[in-house]
Order: sequence, then C-alpha cells, then structure tokens
Amino acid sequence: MNLYSKKIKSVVIIVFLYVQICQLHGQSPKKYSKEIQSKINQVENNLSAWMQIEGNPKRWTLAERMKFYHANGISITVIKDYKTEWTKSYGWADSLEQKPVTDKTLFQAGSNSKSLNAVGVLKLVQEGKINLDSDINDYLKTWKFPYDSLSKGKKITIANLLSHTGGLTVHGFDGYEYGDTIPTIIQILNGQKPANSEAIRSMYEPSVKYEYSGGGTTIAQLIIQDVTGKPYDEYMWENVLKPLNMTNSSYTQPPLELKQNLATGYYNDGKAVKGKYHIYPEQAAAGLWTTSEDLAKYVIDTQLSLLGKSEKVLSKEMTKVRLTPYIDDKSALGVFIIDKNGVKTFEHGGVDEGFVSQYIGTIEGGNGVVVMTNTYDTALFNEIIRSVALTYQWQNAYTPEIKKEFFIKNEDLQSYLGTYTIENNVYSVIKKADGIYLNIIKNDYLGKRMWKIHFIDDSSFFVAENNTNFKFIKDSKTKKITGFKWNEEILMKAVD
Repeated sequence: MNLYSKKIKSVVIIVFLYVQICQLHGQSPKKYSKEIQSKINQVENNLSAWMQIEGNPKRWTLAERMKFYHANGISITVIKDYKTEWTKSYGWADSLEQKPVTDKTLFQAGSNSKSLNAVGVLKLVQEGKINLDSDINDYLKTWKFPYDSLSKGKKITIANLLSHTGGLTVHGFDGYEYGDTIPTIIQILNGQKPANSEAIRSMYEPSVKYEYSGGGTTIAQLIIQDVTGKPYDEYMWENVLKPLNMTNSSYTQPPLELKQNLATGYYNDGKAVKGKYHIYPEQAAAGLWTTSEDLAKYVIDTQLSLLGKSEKVLSKEMTKVRLTPYIDDKSALGVFIIDKNGVKTFEHGGVDEGFVSQYIGTIEGGNGVVVMTNTYDTALFNEIIRSVALTYQWQNAYTPEIKKEFFIKNEDLQSYLGTYTIENNVYSVIKKADGIYLNIIKNDYLGKRMWKIHFIDDSSFFVAENNTNFKFIKDSKTKKITGFKWNEEILMKAVD
C-alpha cells in the first residue's frame, strides 16, 4: 500500500469513527453549559416504560432503545421557562446515504400539521374574514359540502372542523408515493380517483361528540384557499410559519428548496419508505415538514401568547379560544388539552408514512418537549418524553403504574408457547433464558420485534413497550391455551 492509499484509508477510518460517535452521542453544533449538558445526559440515560415492576424499576439509555426499536433518527427539543433549553439530534436522516440527523433536518410532522393549521384558520377569524360558528358552506366557493339526512338539518361550523366535532368521515390519510399522480383537493373531498381515500361526508349530526376526522381538516384547508385566494402552503408560510420564525418548515409537497435537509422515512423493520417519503396533498391534515426546534417555536409562542406576551400571529384572546375544549374536555381547536393530575398541557402527535412525532407544552410555567423521528413506532417518543419529565421534574407528568409480577411454574408454561395468528399477522410466544417473550414475526405496522411478557395472573400479561390489554384464552374444558386477546382482537393459537 503506497503512502497516498494509507492517507486515504486513514481519512476514511477517521470519518467513519466520527460518524459513529455522532450517532451515539447526538449531532449538534451548539455548545451547552455544564448544567444543561448534565440534563441532556440524564434524559439520554433515563428512558422508562408506562409502568414499573414492583421492586424492579427499569431504565434504559436512548442508544439501547433506538437499537431496540430499529429507530434511524431522532431530534429532541426541550423547552424550559418559555425558551428552548436545548436541541439534540441522533442517528441517520438517511442510513443508506449515511446522512446524519442534524438540528436542521426536516421530518414529516403528520397530524401535528393540524395544530398549525388551526392557527392559520383562527388568524382569519381574528381578522374578521370568517366566523367560527358559521356554516362552512358560507366560505366554500370552489366546492360545497353535500349535506344529507345524516346531518339531521344541522350545519357544520368551522369550529366543528378544528375540534373534530363535525361528525365527519375519513380519520386519516395514507399519502402518495413519490412520483404517483396526485389528486386535487376537490378529488380528495369527493373520494374520486386518483384519491386513495373515501369521500368526506357526514357520519352523523355535528356538535354531538368528538370523532377524529382528518377529512374535516381538509375542508378547512379548502376554506383557507377559497377565502384568501392563495395556495394553502403560500398562505401558511406568509401568515403562520414565517411570523413564528419557523424558517425550516414548509407545507409545500415536497419543499424542494429544503430538499437536502429532508429525512427519509423508515418502517419498523428498518426498510425505507419507497421514494423516501410520501406526498400529502392533504396539507392541513398531514403535510407539514418541520424540525423539532421549529415546532418548539410554535409551542413557545402559544405559551407566550396565552400570557399576552406575544402577538406574532394570534392575540391572547384568540389563543384562549384555541386552547378551550369545544364539546368534550380534551379536544380544542387543532390541539388536545390533557389534565395530568391537575397539571394541564396542550399537545398533539403525528404519524405519516415512516415518521412519528409528538409535542407537549404546559399551559402554565413555560415547559415542553418536541420529539421528531423518522421511524414508525410511537412507543419510543413516549419513553423519551417520560425521561424529559423525570429529568426536569415536571409536576404530576409521570406517574407510572406499579405492576406486581406473577410467576408461572415451568411445568405449566408449555401450554402458552407456540404460534398465534390473526389474518396475515403472525406471532409466537417463546421461552428464553431470562423469561417468556412475545415474538412478533409478521405485522405490517410493527415489523419484527420481541417483547418480554410479564404475567399479572395465569391469564393476563403486559409488556413494557405497549400500554394495552393482553389476555390468554383458555379452553373451558381442557384448560389449554387456545389464543390470546390483544385489546379487541383475538389471535388464535396454531394446533400443536
């Protein structure tokens, strides 16, 4: 090997080691004080589940859980005292290209898009251009909502659209592969090809109850366009994103001017989304591209506006309206109000193809967190948020359920072991040296993974990664296990 080749090899090794170190410790050009760095370290080493086993509290590192969930990239921003305390990024924006996540990496925000959309709609209300309590057809020009008998003569209002109380269909959207023919918003509303979702119509009368509807948010998108005469992404940039200084954010599909910073979406088996990400013409419901730091700017401005200390977009009075539940005690206008043992937060989560994210802001005190990932599992960001809550001692934010584990005799375990199926999904219950595991062999959403089972009694069990109900089903005569119930789904055991 000549001297030149040796130098090239040395450079490659150095770059490789640098990238690996960045992936492990987080990529951020910012330098923080020792106090803040200590908090970051605590967050990175204090992830926890929704429950704790009595006498055996469990904590994980962020690196451990990223590996466990096959998570490619994460960006975290923590808010303290109405300011961004720190932002840290981890892993890969694109693993094939070896492109690390940085503070400038844009993720698809999924349904968090609805929160910013509500800000945009309420700005029009504030300007007197629309009325929250008026019939949506008063403002729709290029399309009219086709009322029928299911609405029982009641009119759907703009407040109904923003609070998911319009009794409307279409929960969410799958988006479109990059390169597909993209439908117009009218085609989406009518469920006409090439739209891949059903028509947005009444399920029942409005103002009766909460029923999540991305379809209703898409109607709000058209109202903005029809009232302002501007493309939706242009209106949102000029009137919401830019005033909030969210300069690394866009509703454009996709934002080509920021293309070099776009993350690639990944499924839970580690495979990339075809074409890197989906296109969402349902921009208001699912189309926002943003960074964790930019989304934190929206959270902070909401908190400051509520105090009357910011009017970048909305007044104090309009922000109060936005954060007031409309019919039930949770669903406000583009945001959910959660009461955690007397401490109220406003929050939202988002899921797009290959992306999940979540933000939380406290109504009082100016605290919060934003977690954005290009993986497809919400469990990881919940664990991160719990770690932030513990580290920053958020009052009443994390109160884990304490579970007492029940142990089954080895000679009785055989009946539980085996393969379980439902439709095309395949699972198995297996025994390892350290316990019993639910092995997810095939699941289109979860991918392949393995969860340790903790028994509560001889039928019921729980796993740390999924806060749902699991219960084995026994034959009443033979007492042998014939299946298990996961929430409302029953998985049947294969014949031994």
